[in-house]
Amino acid sequence: MRGEPSILHVDLDAMFAAVEQRDKVSLRGRPVVVGGVAGRGVVSTASYEARAFGVRSAMPMAQARRRCPPGTAYLSPRFAAYKRTSQVVMALLAEVTPLVEQVSIDEAYLDLAAGDHDLTPGGVTELALRVKRDIADATGGVTGSIGAASSKLLAKIGSELRKPDGLTVVPPGEELTVLHPLPVGALGGVGPATEQRLHRSGVRSVGDLARIPLDDLVDWFGVAHGNGLFRLARAEDNRQVVSEREAKSVSAEETFDVDLADPARLNRELDLLAARVAGRLRAGGLTGRTVNIKVRHPDFTTVTRAVTRDQPTDDGRLVAQLARRLLAEVDTSGGVRLLGVGVSTLADFAQDDLFSTGLLDGFFPSLPEAFGGPASPEPVAGPASPPEPAMSAAGEPDLGAAAVALAGGDPVTASGDESASGATPAVGVATPATGVAPVPVWRPGQDVLHDDHGAGWVWGSGLGRVTVRFEGPHTPPGPVRTFAVDDPRLHPTDPPDWRLPT
Repeated sequence: MRGEPSILHVDLDAMFAAVEQRDKVSLRGRPVVVGGVAGRGVVSTASYEARAFGVRSAMPMAQARRRCPPGTAYLSPRFAAYKRTSQVVMALLAEVTPLVEQVSIDEAYLDLAAGDHDLTPGGVTELALRVKRDIADATGGVTGSIGAASSKLLAKIGSELRKPDGLTVVPPGEELTVLHPLPVGALGGVGPATEQRLHRSGVRSVGDLARIPLDDLVDWFGVAHGNGLFRLARAEDNRQVVSEREAKSVSAEETFDVDLADPARLNRELDLLAARVAGRLRAGGLTGRTVNIKVRHPDFTTVTRAVTRDQPTDDGRLVAQLARRLLAEVDTSGGVRLLGVGVSTLADFAQDDLFSTGLLDGFFPSLPEAFGGPASPEPVAGPASPPEPAMSAAGEPDLGAAAVALAGGDPVTASGDESASGATPAVGVATPATGVAPVPVWRPGQDVLHDDHGAGWVWGSGLGRVTVRFEGPHTPPGPVRTFAVDDPRLHPTDPPDWRLPT
């Protein structure tokens, strides 16, 4: 540990939900839940208004709906909006010190010792308060909590202690005074299973953990984990702030609304997941040698399989081929709840086998364009299951503005899984063979632009209709209008710019 509180941990408060409330003025002060809104989706982030009803990240969305009152907004993520906000914050932090370690889209460590700063507790407090003000000003009101301490461990714990919009500075020498009264789950190395095991032994606080002999911890958890817990309970953390973090793996997964057991359907899902992973590898200039799959059964039993090649690759077809071979080793006759594909053992360049592409010829009779091959004559993309009518917060079908008027409420829901971009998936593909016109699937919270009414966001959809609320970060709460889902005047658009009045 250091002799001064020179490590800051900055954590944006409920970032996804905060960005939604910033961009959608009618949602400010209301419960907002962001995540997979249909079927077996899970909560990604909940606003503090929703957390008051017990909603937490990773909670099944169905459970969140049961806990929250009518009028709660359930929205699919808008990653483009969150990324833009994150970039603004990270650029601001880079002005504070040249040594910034971004650990996720909404949090980062700062090493103040790398800059010209007063590192006394008072000086760090003044600096942290200024950073908090600058973040709120630059992001249009998104707040961040900050912890400052002599180690990463205490800095991260400090940022959690007074959320939201909190600040905790741990002076040198007072680390154990802050740490030991906390519940043992506050330690980063204590997950649910470890916490449960410790509770059975009467260990509930970090102070309790610090009194457990090392031999006992090693006996309970093994050498590595036991030693780690022993050190964490004593605030022993010498990790440095590093400005660049190497990705360890790239993966994608899908939770299905209905358990899948059909091998052909599962293989098609693997193809799509492999395409997503390959696209992310290429976007990051990465390749990988190890391909792995994750299969979760209806009873939540999870099976993983992996295979490592001699040469790295970013070829989606090869990833899919290897994933299919791995899946063939798993018993899927009882159904699959979740399927995932990943690539690890990453490298910065590819040197594939000379004949790796030829080995795949004929393996897939028709590959989607996502793999870089010709388009299939049959639709292969789209939702994992047919879209269902949207449900209001009261559990009734959302028929558009008329249903809202009848219910006397203000539901904000729709069907479908989260989308990582503003692009709108389509049900059906227009081909010479079928002549089927694409039908948009509008995501709840999605940014849209109407030729006549201007910019807004999807307020609800179902039964061939989409309801849009026309408002933005700088407008009053806007009017609601309902259109046919294929209205040619309605288009997906980019997130609004909160920095410019509209």
